[in-house]
Amino acid sequence: MNWDQLLCSDRIRTITKSTTSSDLRTEFEKDYHRIIGSAAFRRLQDKTQVFPLDKSDFIRTRLTHSLEVSSFARSLGQNVGEKMIAENIDPDFGIQQREDICAILQCAGLIHDIGNPPFGHFGETAIQDWFKENLSKLTFKGKPVESFLSEQMKQDFYNFEGNTQALRVVSKLHFLVDEHGMNLTKALLATIIKYPVSSLDIDKKSGNIKTKKMGYLYAEKDIFDDIQESVGTNGSRHPLTYLLEAADDIAYKTADIEDSVKKGCITYNQLVEELKSLEIYKDENSFYHKTIDTLEHKYKKAVKNSIERPDIYAVQNWVISIQGQMLLAASDSFINNYRDIMDGTYRFDLFYKTEEEDIMDTLGDIAYRYSFTSMPIYKLEIAADTIFNFLLDRFVKAIINFDTDEKMSVVGTRMVALISDDYRRIYKVFSEGKSEEEKLYLRLVLATDYICGMTDSFAKNLYQELNGIV
Repeated sequence: MNWDQLLCSDRIRTITKSTTSSDLRTEFEKDYHRIIGSAAFRRLQDKTQVFPLDKSDFIRTRLTHSLEVSSFARSLGQNVGEKMIAENIDPDFGIQQREDICAILQCAGLIHDIGNPPFGHFGETAIQDWFKENLSKLTFKGKPVESFLSEQMKQDFYNFEGNTQALRVVSKLHFLVDEHGMNLTKALLATIIKYPVSSLDIDKKSGNIKTKKMGYLYAEKDIFDDIQESVGTNGSRHPLTYLLEAADDIAYKTADIEDSVKKGCITYNQLVEELKSLEIYKDENSFYHKTIDTLEHKYKKAVKNSIERPDIYAVQNWVISIQGQMLLAASDSFINNYRDIMDGTYRFDLFYKTEEEDIMDTLGDIAYRYSFTSMPIYKLEIAADTIFNFLLDRFVKAIINFDTDEKMSVVGTRMVALISDDYRRIYKVFSEGKSEEEKLYLRLVLATDYICGMTDSFAKNLYQELNGIV
């Protein structure tokens, strides 16, 4: 792979550039303004990061998380860009390339979760489970719906992924001018495709991070192929994807701990005890040991200064310090593995076999045990599951006979009418001229499009309204 092609500024729909334009922004800088002005981006303010339906102002949402990832991603771009130039790592990489990767990564951070359904990652699981349980029971024209679908079509629903939906949202569903969505640059679209494989090629045991999940739906195969060919990745991850993923990991693994302490899911003393329980803590020269010392030092400082909540003060400041260290670690790892990354043969994340890997893994484990499996989360997830099951039952079953000669029920007609006009318009555009089988698949996708686009509050309110709950 080479940077000249990787930083492809072309768009799916070509834009005619005026020769008299005074707009001095690069194409990647224009992407930023397209994103922040979109309704899809604004909706992230009412989508769950960890705690579904939480009423606290200080707990992170998908929007605040995305802003943090955007900031970290740009910082990683700056770090890597400076090192590349200073150490002359690649003669094809210069000042303009540094500016471009910073702009791309900043935008990628903003949209990396834009396709996530309501209620956080639990929403993804709820959609997967519903289709695994119910797709075989659905019928169309007296035959099982499954009999109309190819294996990839079925696997798209069984392995539903928010990252995959993100590509669909920005390339089609955000109806601004036409069916090309935000019409973002191909370099940016390639960066947000974390897993450049279809639902048929998922292999969690391969040891290669790129096959962990699917990266695109059958519905976006043409777009995916166009992007891959244009940027020259051809089945490999875009190099900037590794930096985007590192920024995401840094943001959520540190933020989850901070939010867990604020929510009272874990106390400061429990956190310290958990961090010290690992064997690696015994190595006083390790980064892991030193970072725990930093946490305790900040707590003692807060107590000495009579700060009202020394626990929150210590954790918040500690999180900032380790985030800085992790950014440096990810930057160094990218440089150290540069040739393998550019050859498309690097199989791991950027924290693999680094000193910082231990603290990242530990934070993830602590957050899972104290927050993700806590009683409040269980209750909220059960509520979210009830909402998802109802909405999927109603919308999927209603949509099956839509746009066909088959008779629809009165209620089914009303349900389809609730779906966004823009989403139905996109369905019409991309289903035109398609086979009966593919149209059925696209109608099922239309149902998931609408539900995924909902905010937490909208999904809850719609569920209550349709059930007559006031």
